[in-house]
Amino acid sequence: MFNNLYKKCLNLAAHKSSKYYLGLVSFIESSFFPIPPDVMIVPMVISKKNDFIKIFLISTIFSVLGGILGYFIGAFFFDIGIQIMSFYGYEDKLTDLKDNLINSEGFYAWLGILFLAGFTPLPYKVFTIASGLIGFNILIFILISLISRGLRFFIVSYLSYKFGYLFTKFLDKYGSKSFTFLGMIIVIIGIIIYLIFGSHA
Repeated sequence: MFNNLYKKCLNLAAHKSSKYYLGLVSFIESSFFPIPPDVMIVPMVISKKNDFIKIFLISTIFSVLGGILGYFIGAFFFDIGIQIMSFYGYEDKLTDLKDNLINSEGFYAWLGILFLAGFTPLPYKVFTIASGLIGFNILIFILISLISRGLRFFIVSYLSYKFGYLFTKFLDKYGSKSFTFLGMIIVIIGIIIYLIFGSHA
């Protein structure tokens, strides 16, 4: 199933209305669809290099909008949200998430987790739904989603623009590890900044 969906997304990237399909895939991937928009971003940018900013913006905006849909699924459609989380194997972790958010350390931990989910290969849709299920602050949710999704899609778009198929080979071989490592570094830097400046506030 996943291979078929992957191939269909690749085919959509070559379609004359590829930007509309990119927006659609970016939107639904943030709430339930298993294939990330990166699959379309890379070939689209390589074939239309002058549009790489537009492609990055489309994927970011619609991904965040899809994330908001995921949030509302979690907040108002509990059964559907639980089914999606169960599909990705995260249903049992929901209680722990709720308990951790009771204290401030848990709140900041969730900020880091949400950023990593938006930036790395973690299933972002699970965390958009979980944010709604646990009643996480929606404005902060939108802000973190914009930063993490925007940063990820800009990097993918820019490197595809700059290096073309060389970046495709790198992404196939090291993509998941690279984004996870970079995402963790960004979170660690954020924690250090908070500890330095937050303690003096």
